[in-house]
Amino acid sequence: MFRMIYLSKITLPSDKPEIWPFNIPSINQISELSFDAPITFIAGENGSGKSTLLEALAIKLKLPSVGRASASHDDSLTHLKPFANTISHTFKKQPRSKFFLRSEDFFNFVLSLSRQQSEMNNELKRVSIEYADRSQFAKNQATAAYENSLNQMQQKYGEDLLSEASHGESFLRLFLERIVPNGLYLLDEPEVPLSPLRQLSLLSLLMQMSNEQNCQFIIATHSPILLAYDKAIIYNMDEAPPTTTKWDKLPSVELLKDFINCPERFIKRL
Repeated sequence: MFRMIYLSKITLPSDKPEIWPFNIPSINQISELSFDAPITFIAGENGSGKSTLLEALAIKLKLPSVGRASASHDDSLTHLKPFANTISHTFKKQPRSKFFLRSEDFFNFVLSLSRQQSEMNNELKRVSIEYADRSQFAKNQATAAYENSLNQMQQKYGEDLLSEASHGESFLRLFLERIVPNGLYLLDEPEVPLSPLRQLSLLSLLMQMSNEQNCQFIIATHSPILLAYDKAIIYNMDEAPPTTTKWDKLPSVELLKDFINCPERFIKRL
């Protein structure tokens, strides 16, 4: 089956300055990274540069993001603009949709939606009191906009946004709503709000959208569950330069396997 690749590669200059983040070993040694599969994972320990690389790429591509301005206008990413400006990229074809998501932006997004929901419910209560002596038609006219907005929000994200966010339901709803066919999506640690079961649900969605809907994903992650997808490319940012590797060769996966096989040994050492 033909699977679409939009962003085919990025390159970095050989004469990098000796300042952060160019002094991160993995980033310092990058000359080119190719994206030859619809799903590419960027794995590595904290501080390996995986999120830094993804955020800089989002700035370079001017991707919109959830809960904030586009990556190129996001104040929290301003410090990465010099790095982003050194990145060159090659598209095989322009995607119809582009998107960048960090896990912390998702929580901000849910809080913002919850505030909007609360404000609209308060307005409905106010209208109910203010229009107590008015006709039903007048009440309906006054409440229509608030009720329509609430209904649309609930259909997209559920009735109790904050509660559902706690077990990942809102996060998956966000994906179902925002991830559309023929798109390029950069995701930074999307597993953070998800239980192992929900991570499997996310992986199923990623596989479906990449295999059937011509989507491309570049994902920075720690999740052994997501990384287990055997048709994905995995770049190991613990290596300098980053190298492609197999799931069972990742140090984090090897560590997790050892722990599951004999947790008592690790606990005893701790």
